[in-house]
Amino acid sequence: MLAEPRGFCAGVDRAIEIVERALKRFGAPIYVRHEIVHNTYVVNDLKAKGAIFIEDLADVPPGATLVFSAHGVSKAVRSEAAQRGFQVFDATCPLVTKVHVEVAKLAKEGYEFVMIGHKGHPEVEGTMGQLSEGIYLVEDVADVARVAPHGERLAVVTQTTLSVDDAAEILAAVKARFPHVREPKKQDICYATQNRQDAVKVLAPAADVVVVVGSPTSSNSNRLRELAARLGTPAYMVDSADDLRAAWFEGFERGARVGLTAGASAPDILVQQVIARLRELGAVSVRKMSGVSEDVHFPLPRGLGDRSMSGMNETAASRS
Repeated sequence: MLAEPRGFCAGVDRAIEIVERALKRFGAPIYVRHEIVHNTYVVNDLKAKGAIFIEDLADVPPGATLVFSAHGVSKAVRSEAAQRGFQVFDATCPLVTKVHVEVAKLAKEGYEFVMIGHKGHPEVEGTMGQLSEGIYLVEDVADVARVAPHGERLAVVTQTTLSVDDAAEILAAVKARFPHVREPKKQDICYATQNRQDAVKVLAPAADVVVVVGSPTSSNSNRLRELAARLGTPAYMVDSADDLRAAWFEGFERGARVGLTAGASAPDILVQQVIARLRELGAVSVRKMSGVSEDVHFPLPRGLGDRSMSGMNETAASRS
């Protein structure tokens, strides 16, 4: 049973296309700060085409072309890139940029911030790095008690790829402690994260086993596996079809019903390879479940042309 929707979201599709277009237009190498998206297959594919992934801008030679990953970067990284004179293309997901803009706007109005997210995740580092002070990270309900703002104006923002249910629980604790906290006009958790989690809530109860295609570093993929397990269905995450284990699907009287989904950074080719491997293990039918249809598209940065650029439609289609 295939979850719908699953796999690439608009922000991931845009980020990969930015790197591919930069390679076509300017030639290899193109430098990318951090993994463009958290997926091993995608990163290795772009490496083979001439992308070089770095963490420290000191590793980028003068005059090079640099791409910021979909997760966003801090103000300090932007400033350093400008000082070093790189040609920069920003692949930050527009939904992450929306959070950055909100933080900058409210900070000017005197607000401090509670950020709900995972310590060390590049998106969290980028959002917290929009300010030099006055933003407090909470990873769970217990962290809320340790927040000590200096003033009365307090707003809350969240990492876009969190568990919807976990974020709601933490937000409730924030509101209980700070009743006048300002919430975003529209929740920060992105549409794709929400849709994929909603699909798993339908998929998991109908399945004996759930398989999530996604890399270990992918936050939204991990949340899908956790959600399925929380709903009482054994759930496993695989980076590729090679990670599947026959033992996961054994011991069911009528044969296992396998629910299959993919994180927002996992390409469909990996899903198809997993399906092929499941057929080898005895799967006799594949059924797509009904779900939300996504038609979101984000514009590309100036200097990389529009989406009708010759040769790119085929590339984009191969990823969808």
